[in-house]
Amino acid sequence: MSENIKSQNITWSKSEITNNDRIKLKGHKGLIIWFTGLPSSGKSTIAKALEIQLHKKGKHAYILDGDNIRHGLNSDLGFCAKDREENIRRVGEVAKLFADAGIIVITSFISPYEKDRKKVREKAKDKFIEVYLKCPLEVCKKRDPKGLYKKVEAGEIENFTGISAPYEEPKDPEIILETDKYPIERCINKIIEKINL
Repeated sequence: MSENIKSQNITWSKSEITNNDRIKLKGHKGLIIWFTGLPSSGKSTIAKALEIQLHKKGKHAYILDGDNIRHGLNSDLGFCAKDREENIRRVGEVAKLFADAGIIVITSFISPYEKDRKKVREKAKDKFIEVYLKCPLEVCKKRDPKGLYKKVEAGEIENFTGISAPYEEPKDPEIILETDKYPIERCINKIIEKINL
């Protein structure tokens, strides 16, 4: 029997605890706040600042960071288009479980393809908020906190989003943050106002 054949003998096990039960317990509903944008557009920085602010407000939030996930859950994936798609599929599934548990999940992934983000949105339904960190490529190159753009220019990295691999801008995100124009505090406030917490 092939290892790739999916089992036909599985049934979704529904919890006896409802979404409303979890909202009453936590004082807020679970959400997926999905950050997308070019490398160095500010995703991790703003995600961390948002998590701190939500924690101060007594909200249960947790960051799923792209690099962290690739250290464990997705350590078997590379950066070709197929692996990028699988990376986002897995993260979307994990984020949905977290949100179903009543947690505000902040995902920090480039997630370059519109179709992949759309699939996550469709599964998460009304718990999905897309936040596009819009920042010009030249500004991202100047920031370059991990030195990745320099490595690309030196020919050390292939399939790099925005340079040698595509980035598809969101068509209709709930929030656009122009991170080259506004300070972190203003970006955080804009998200908190939108999610109404």
